[in-house]
Amino acid sequence: MGEDVRLRAVVALAQATAAAHTPREFWRAAALGARDALGGTFAALSVWERELGRLKVLVNAGERAVGEEEFPDSETYPVHQFPEITEFLHEQWAGGGEPDAWVETADGDLAGYRVSALRRRGRGCCVVAPIVLHGRAWGELYVARPAGAPVFDRADANFATVLASVVAAGIAQAERLEEVRRLAFTDPLTGLANRRAVDTRLDEAIERYRADGSVVSLVVCDLNGLKRVNDTHGHAVGDRLLERFGSVLSRCGAMLPGALAARLGGDEFCLLSVGPSSDEVVKVAEELCVRAGELELGEGVACGIASTGDPIGQLRSARRLFRLADAAQYRAKAARSSKPVVAGRDGSVVRLADAPPHRDRRRFRDAVVEPPETPDPGP
Repeated sequence: MGEDVRLRAVVALAQATAAAHTPREFWRAAALGARDALGGTFAALSVWERELGRLKVLVNAGERAVGEEEFPDSETYPVHQFPEITEFLHEQWAGGGEPDAWVETADGDLAGYRVSALRRRGRGCCVVAPIVLHGRAWGELYVARPAGAPVFDRADANFATVLASVVAAGIAQAERLEEVRRLAFTDPLTGLANRRAVDTRLDEAIERYRADGSVVSLVVCDLNGLKRVNDTHGHAVGDRLLERFGSVLSRCGAMLPGALAARLGGDEFCLLSVGPSSDEVVKVAEELCVRAGELELGEGVACGIASTGDPIGQLRSARRLFRLADAAQYRAKAARSSKPVVAGRDGSVVRLADAPPHRDRRRFRDAVVEPPETPDPGP
C-alpha cells in the first residue's frame, strides 16, 4: 500500500470518527475505518476495564462470525489471557519505547487465546494495536483477515500503530467534548441537570407529544425555608440542604422511567417526565413532598405539576407548560400545601398561568385569581 493511500486512509479515519455523534457511532467508525485502511474484513475495538480486570469488546464491525454481536453487552475477556496488555506494553514503555502493534496467525506456534480464537472463527491472521490514552493503555484495536488471505506483515503492524494513535486522539477529543457538555448541562452543586438541559429536553418532549401524543409532565418544586437556613446556619448548611433535596428528587424521579431531575437555580427544582401518565407523575410528586418534609432543617417543598394528560388547554409551546407548572407551584406555596397542586385539576391555575404577565414573580405567586366582576348595569 503506497504512502498516499495510507495518508488518505488516516484522514478518512479521523474524519469519520470526528463526525460521530454518539459513543457507538464513534466505536463503529473507528473499527470500520481501521478495517478498510488495513484491508481487513473484520475489526473490533475493546477497552481495558482496570477495576474489573477485563477487556470489554465495544464493537465488532465487518464480517462477524457466528455469535458475534455488533455492540455486545457482555463480551469480555480476563486480561490475564492477554499478557501483552498488562505486561509487555508497560515493559516497552518503561524502557523508553513506544507501544507497537503485532501480528498473530492462525497457524502460529503459540497456543494463546488469540490464535485459538482465529481458528475458531475462520480467520487467518490479525493485527493488534494498543490504544494509548494519557500515557496509559486504554484498550486495543483489532483487525483480522479470513483464512487464505495474505498475512499481515511488519509494515501493516506499523501502520496499525498509527491508526491506533488516530483513534486515541479521537477518544481524547470525545472525552473533552463530553466533559464540556456535562459542565454545560449539569448543576455543579447537586450534580442534577440544569435549566439549559431542561429546556433542551422539554423542546424534544413537546415535539414527541405532537408526533405521537406521548404524555409530557413537568413538576416544578420550590424548596421551603432555604433562606432561613442560610441566615441561621450559614450558606454551607444551606448548600447541604440543597444537595440532600437533590438526592431525594433524583431518587423519586427514578420511579418515572427516563425522567430528568434538574435544579433550575436557587431553591427551584423540577422533574421532566415523558411517557408515564399524569396520575403516575402525581403519585411520585406526592412521595417527593413526603420525603422533602422529612429533611433535617428543611420546611418541605411547594410542588406544582403541569401535564398534557390533564385538561390544560392547547399547548402552543414548551414555555406554556412551564408557566402552568410555575402557577401550580405558586398556588402550593401560597396555600402552604403539603401536597402538589396540579394544573387542570385546580380551577384557578390555568387562568393564573394564562393571565397577562405580572411585573414580578412574587406578585404572580401571591396573586389570587377571582372570577371577573359583573359590571353594574346602572339604573
